Amino acid sequence: MSRTKNILLLIISCLAVVIFSACQASSPPPDQSKNTLKLLYWQAPTILNPHLSTGFKDAEASRITLEPLASYDEQKRLIPFLAEEIPSPAKDGKSVTWKLKKNIKWSDGEPFTAEDVLLTYEFIKNPKTGSTSLNYYQQIKTVEALDKHTVKITFNSANPAWETPFVGTQGMIIPKHIYQQYQGEKARQASANLKPVGTGPYRVIDFKPGDLVVYEANPYYRKAKTIAFSGIELKGGGDAASAARAVLQTEEADFAYNLQVENNILQEIQKASKGQIIATPGPLIERILLNQTDPNQATKDGERSSLKHPHPFLTDPKVRKAIALAVDRQTIAKQLYGVTGQATANFLVLPVAYRSPNNEYEYNLEKAKILLDETGWKDSNKNGTRDKNGQEMQIIFQTSVNPLRQKSQEIIKQGLQSIGIGVELKSIDASIFFSSDPSNTDTVEHFYADLQMLTTGNNSPEPDAYFKTYTCQAIPQKANNWSGENYSRYCNPQYDQMWQQATKELEPEKRKKLLIAMNDLLIKDNIVIPLVHRADVLGVNSKLIGVEISPWERNTWKIAQWKLKSQSKI
Repeated sequence: MSRTKNILLLIISCLAVVIFSACQASSPPPDQSKNTLKLLYWQAPTILNPHLSTGFKDAEASRITLEPLASYDEQKRLIPFLAEEIPSPAKDGKSVTWKLKKNIKWSDGEPFTAEDVLLTYEFIKNPKTGSTSLNYYQQIKTVEALDKHTVKITFNSANPAWETPFVGTQGMIIPKHIYQQYQGEKARQASANLKPVGTGPYRVIDFKPGDLVVYEANPYYRKAKTIAFSGIELKGGGDAASAARAVLQTEEADFAYNLQVENNILQEIQKASKGQIIATPGPLIERILLNQTDPNQATKDGERSSLKHPHPFLTDPKVRKAIALAVDRQTIAKQLYGVTGQATANFLVLPVAYRSPNNEYEYNLEKAKILLDETGWKDSNKNGTRDKNGQEMQIIFQTSVNPLRQKSQEIIKQGLQSIGIGVELKSIDASIFFSSDPSNTDTVEHFYADLQMLTTGNNSPEPDAYFKTYTCQAIPQKANNWSGENYSRYCNPQYDQMWQQATKELEPEKRKKLLIAMNDLLIKDNIVIPLVHRADVLGVNSKLIGVEISPWERNTWKIAQWKLKSQSKI
C-alpha cells in the first residue's frame, strides 16, 4: 500500500511539473511597458526634421533624437551638447570657432564629424530647401570644417548674436551621410525626415505622422548606460484637456505637452491632480497677424496672398488700428488663460532687458468706429457690415483647432462685428496649419485668410532672428517655395534698416535701443496685435523626475536625464 501511494505521489508530482511548465510556456512575456516613457502630444508631430517645419510639436519630437552644438538653460547659460566646450568669439566679433566632442556616433553607428555641421548649414541655406531655420543663419559668410572636430563660422560683419547658429531648437545637426543626396528640391524626399538618424539618447523605430512616434534607447549614445527608459511612446491626437487628465489624474501617461486649456478647466483638473502642472513664463506670445496682401485675388499662376495684390483695406494703418482697439485682450487673458497668461502690448517680452516700456493696449470700440468712419468704410447698405465702393468689409479669421483658441476667436469676432466688420471663422488642424508643407494652402506660410492667430516667440536670448521675421526678405511666396516667417507680407524699409543696424551693433545700450525701436514700430503700425504673454504649460506625472525646462529650448532637450522615481539610482 505504501509503495502504491509513493507511485501515485510520484505520478502527481510529475504531472504537476508538466502542467506548471506548460503554464509557464503559455504565459505572456513580462510587461515591458513599465520601462516605456509615455508622452502625450495632442498636437501630433507630422515631420521629424525641425528645419522643415514651423511647428513646436515637430521640434519637440525631433529634439529627442537630434542635438545642437549647445543650448541655453533657464539662466541663459550655454550648455554644450555636441560641442566640447563653449567658445568665445573673435575679438572683432566676425567669427567663432567651435571644438566638437570626439567619439560621438550617429544612431546608425556612423561617426559624427565637423562635416555634419557643414552639411547642416548647406542644407538650411539652400533656397530651394525652403528651410524654416534660415533666419538664424543668414548672417553667416562661411562655415568651414578646419579638421574632423573643429568648425569655424565667419560672419558677414561683427555679430553680437554669434552664438545663434547651431544652438538650441534651430541648431539641431543632421547627418551628412544621410542628407548629402537630399539637398534643395529633394529635401522633403529624405526618409530621415520621418525616421531621423541622430546623436541623442533615443532613436525612432516607428513613426505614423499625426498619430504615434515610437523610440528605443540609442545604443550608440555617448552615455547609453545612464538612459533610464528602454523606449518612448509619443502619442498624438485628442485634446489638451484630455491629455492633462491622462497625466495628472488617471496617470495613463507620464508627460503632456502644451496644455493650452481654458483656465476654469485647468483649475478643476489641478484640484484632483496626482502630478504637477509646470507653467514656464517664456518668450511665447499669442498674437494676431494682419495680411497685407489680398487672399482672394490670384496671380496668373494661381498664387494668392501675392505681393502683386495689396489687401483692399488692411494696408490702411487706421483700419489696423481700429481692429487692435476692438480686440479685448484683457478678457481673453483673464477668462481663458488665467494664471497661465497675461495680456500684453509687446511683440518681444523676454529677455526683460529688451522689453519695451513704451506700449499699452486699449480696448475702445467707440474709438475704433471713429477711425473706420474716417477711412470712408461705412454701413451704407444698413446690414451691419461696412462697405466702400461696392465692397463689403468681410474678413476670414483663421487659427489652429483648439477649444481655447476657438473661444478667443469668438471674443475677437464679437468685437470686430460690433464695429462693422463681418467675420468668418476658420479652424485648421494643427498638423496642417504648422506643417510648412509648400503644397498645402492651409499653412501659416500661405496665409490664405485676412487674419490669423498663433503663438510664437524668440528661441534665443539674442532676438535678431526673431525680429528678422518682419523684414522684407523674410516674406514667404511661391518664388521662394513658401519659406520665411513674415507671414503678414509686411515690408517697411525703415524697419529693415534698423534690423541691419542691430545685427552689427556690439555696444549693448545702442543695440538695446534698436531692438526696442523695432518692437515699437511693429506695434505703432499695428502689423501684429500681441494678445497674451502665455506660459508653456506642461503636465508631469508624480512618478516622473528629472524634467528640466528652459524657455529657450524645447521641453525634451534634456530627456536623457528623465526617469521614474523608482529608477532614481540609475
